[in-house]
Amino acid sequence: MGRTIVTGLDVGTASVRIAVCEIVAGARPPKVLALVRVESRGLRRGYVINQDETSQAVRAALSEAERQAQVRIKRVFLGLGGVTLESKIGESQIVVSRADTEITENDINRAIELAETSLPDMANNRVIHTIPIHFKLDGKKIPGRPEGMRGAKLEVRALFIVCLDQHLNSLVHAVEATGVSINEIVAAPIAAAFTALSTQQKTVGCVLANIGSQTTSIVVFEDGIPISLQILPIGSMDITNDIALGLRVPIDEAERLKLSGDRLFTFRKKLDEIIEARLSDMFDLIEGHLKKIGRSGLLPAGIILTGGGGNIENIVGLAKDELRLPARVFAPVGDNQNRPALRDSHALVAYGLCLFGLGGDYVEDSLSSQIIRRTKHTFLHWLKELWP
Repeated sequence: MGRTIVTGLDVGTASVRIAVCEIVAGARPPKVLALVRVESRGLRRGYVINQDETSQAVRAALSEAERQAQVRIKRVFLGLGGVTLESKIGESQIVVSRADTEITENDINRAIELAETSLPDMANNRVIHTIPIHFKLDGKKIPGRPEGMRGAKLEVRALFIVCLDQHLNSLVHAVEATGVSINEIVAAPIAAAFTALSTQQKTVGCVLANIGSQTTSIVVFEDGIPISLQILPIGSMDITNDIALGLRVPIDEAERLKLSGDRLFTFRKKLDEIIEARLSDMFDLIEGHLKKIGRSGLLPAGIILTGGGGNIENIVGLAKDELRLPARVFAPVGDNQNRPALRDSHALVAYGLCLFGLGGDYVEDSLSSQIIRRTKHTFLHWLKELWP
């Protein structure tokens, strides 16, 4: 029998990350064959601005991953991030089609498709994932999917994760120019949640914030499913730049000061002020988003911080004060959730993509993963129809 090996590819602004995993009979979690991180090129705030440079960086990462894993990588699960990624809410209601009023899969699909047509500002955008938040039957909210139930009117409220067509097209071209094929594309914040969040956190309500180099992604979970996703155009590099300007030091020294926590530093007070000011800006944006969706101060599992910016000293205390929520930094260690020891949180997306690719026993059979799988391949087929 052949080996079952999957590869997750996360193309970020600062780094390209790859995880290669294999199913080992009788063992969980999957065996990690390679974890690779190389410098990225050709992107700005997650958006591809030079396809050739991006392809070169991806090719270098693939080569190193193949060397570590001792396998040839032909197909990947690709994470999608960047400032054009966002979520929109759509709602609709339909009359049930069958004379006996039994809800069918066709009724559910019709309601979801109609909800998609209600989305605003969709010119040049493409739906990546469709995730029903809840259904109502004859005005009453029901748990789960209504298939097989009876009623006259079906309503749906759904989350649509969308991305600019050009952004998606450029990223797919850059990756496939390296000679690999793409199995599926998953929004990077959703992929990270497969690894970073427990079932309990997603059920009671939380926000996962990945502070990257030039962007911060946030995804809010409640009742086990994502209810909102947003990419903010601010990241840890903005803090580094402020330190370099404020203290008049080189960029590499500013980066070291940002993460060192060296309280003997002569300008420590000014350094703290610079860092806290920029983090406050970041948390103000997160708080603004939570207010917009009606979840400000109302997520019992709080905020879970990941990414390079999550390593900044005192970030947890500031997050608690600014957001009025419990706060913690994701600890990349093994636990009873069957998540392996990772070298750092930078691998969360790539490893989460592997778990998604393996499916079944490796990600919980939640509504979010079911719906994401229901929409697989549709946008890839659409893209390929447009290519020459």
